[in-house]
Amino acid sequence: MRAAIIHVMADAAVSVLVIVGLVLARTFGWLWMDPLAGIIWRVRYRQLVIWSNPDTGAILLDMTPDRAVEQSIRRAVEAEGDQLNDLHLWRLGPGHLGAIVSVATREGAMPASIVVA
Repeated sequence: MRAAIIHVMADAAVSVLVIVGLVLARTFGWLWMDPLAGIIWRVRYRQLVIWSNPDTGAILLDMTPDRAVEQSIRRAVEAEGDQLNDLHLWRLGPGHLGAIVSVATREGAMPASIVVA
């Protein structure tokens, strides 16, 4: 929830910044305001992520939420001789993770035969 609130606040701030930049560019011919607004936004967004608590920053930066679960999935897939090409985990809620997994199976293996619990 904290990550969502910070994300929405950051989006609102950039929207206001872009509008101010466009109005100043149009009114005074300051065409450099648009790139400046982008640079300011980048610095401010990074500060928001750094100032937020570590969990929120990790969520905003889309970091793997649980390395132990990642390694467990990796070991389970590769134990049967399959190759894990890509694994992406993200937090869905307290105690719940979602995953997208790309596996190159051994010859003759069916996708239904790969079970990770």
